[in-house]
Amino acid sequence: MSVRIEKVPYGGWDNCYRIYNDEIELIVTSDVGPRIIRYGFIGKENVLCEKADQMGKTGGDEWRIYGGHRLWHSPEDKVRTYFPDNEAVDVKIIQNGIRISQPAETTTMIKKDMEITVKDKGTDVYINHILTNCNLWDIELAAWALTVVAPGGLEVVPQETLDTGLLPNRMISLWPYTDMNDKRVRWGSKYIFLAHDSKAKKAFKIGISNTDGWAAYFNRNNMFVKKFSPKEDMLYPDYGGSMYETYTCDFMTEMETLSPLVLLGPKEKIEHEELWQLFDNIAPPKDEKEMDKIAKEYITG
Repeated sequence: MSVRIEKVPYGGWDNCYRIYNDEIELIVTSDVGPRIIRYGFIGKENVLCEKADQMGKTGGDEWRIYGGHRLWHSPEDKVRTYFPDNEAVDVKIIQNGIRISQPAETTTMIKKDMEITVKDKGTDVYINHILTNCNLWDIELAAWALTVVAPGGLEVVPQETLDTGLLPNRMISLWPYTDMNDKRVRWGSKYIFLAHDSKAKKAFKIGISNTDGWAAYFNRNNMFVKKFSPKEDMLYPDYGGSMYETYTCDFMTEMETLSPLVLLGPKEKIEHEELWQLFDNIAPPKDEKEMDKIAKEYITG
C-alpha cells in the first residue's frame, strides 16, 4: 500500500493529519505546532509521550511541552527558546507526507518548518527541520530536534570509540542539575544507558559528541531509533561538541539531535534531517555485549 494522508481529530485537537502505511502511523497537529504527537505501529501504543493535562489545548502565552516531537533553535535561552507554539500552523501535502510551517516567531523572527515523509513500506520516517532567518541582520543558531518519548523505557547512546592516541576522542556537557552518580544512568565503555524512572523527580541532562549519529530507546518491547548526520569538522552548541543531548525527568525522556552552529544571514536557512525507525519484539539489552548485537543487526549493519 502506498502512503495515505487523512485529516483526523486526535487528543482533543480537531485538525490533525494522519500519515500512514500498512505498518506505522504518525499524527501531526495543525491546531498547534509544528508538532508530531504520535508515532507507532498501527493499533499499538504511542512511542512518543503525551502530556495528558495539555492535550487538546490551544492559544495562550505560556509555552507547553505537549509531548511528541518539536523543533527549537539552540543555544537554549529562557526568552528566545520558549516561544509558545500554541497557534495553528500551515499544512501542505507533499509526496508521501506533509510540510508544516509556523509563522516567524514574533520575538526572534525565526521561522520553523518541518517536512515529514513516510516510506511506502516499513517504518522509516524522514523529518527535515528547517529554520529561516527573517530578520534584517545575521543570527547564530543551531537547529535542535527534540523527541519526547513515552515513560518507562531505556535509552542507549553510543560512545566514541575512535583511537586518537594521545588526544581525547570524546566530550561531555553537564548541566548544573546533572548528578553523575544518578542511579538512572550507567556509564559503559561503549554506550551510555539512561533508564527512565517515574519516581525520580530530579532532572538529568547530558550532551555528547555522537559521531555515530544514532540513539535508541527501548520501551514496551519495541526499539525506537533516531538517526542523523553529524558534521565532525564543525562547531556545535554547549561547549562546542554537543551533537546529541538527552534529558529525563519524572514524566518523560527527551532525545535531542542538533545541527552545527551557523551564522544565518537575512532570508538564509539551515536544514537538519533525522531518520526514525521502529522495530518490534526487541527487549532492552542487559549489557554492552547484547547492545553490540542489537546495533549490528538493526542499526549499523
